[in-house]
Amino acid sequence: MEDIDAGVEHTAPVWAVFGDLMSGLLGAFVLILMGVVAVQMELTSHLQDEVKKRQLEEQRRMSLEKALAIPLASGRITLNNGRIGISGQVLFAVNSDQLQPEGRQLLNSLVTPLRAYLGARNEMLMVSGFTDDKSIRSGRFADNWELSAQRALTVTRTLIDEGMPSSMVFAAAFGSEQPVKPNIDEAARAQNRRVEMAPVPKTPNANTPPHG
Repeated sequence: MEDIDAGVEHTAPVWAVFGDLMSGLLGAFVLILMGVVAVQMELTSHLQDEVKKRQLEEQRRMSLEKALAIPLASGRITLNNGRIGISGQVLFAVNSDQLQPEGRQLLNSLVTPLRAYLGARNEMLMVSGFTDDKSIRSGRFADNWELSAQRALTVTRTLIDEGMPSSMVFAAAFGSEQPVKPNIDEAARAQNRRVEMAPVPKTPNANTPPHG
């Protein structure tokens, strides 16, 4: 009888340890499962945000295409990732910032649809000037940076003259940086001499007058 009691007493701690071990493993499994579920929920939320972002970008692109349907159909402008491209030769002669008549007519045709598009989305239009990599041969400009800046300003001022509110447009210059094609021949350089226009969000306080 004493031997049986001793065996029971010897076995009881083993079962207690086993029970504690199983409880610990179960707790660890629950923690891991909760972690996996949390990661999956975060990934699902991130994926949903990406899907919404892509849907908004696609809607924005389609809206811009619709607004610019006529000049796009004529082939006078291009639209790539929300950037409206105009060949430099349509707007300017080589090494010049003087707008050609065809260029003015084109800009005039863009003002009404762009003004409506920007106004509906509370956005601004960034006008960017680009050149090829050839050195400037005209004494009017110090370098390609200055030429691209003057061309961007010319387009910006023309848009304003044709009815674009000055609060909706601004100019930027990129010189020979960011070519669309390597500058290996004249055909490629002609593509790199261009002006691009891109709708961008307004800064939150863009229309707030300064204090003081």
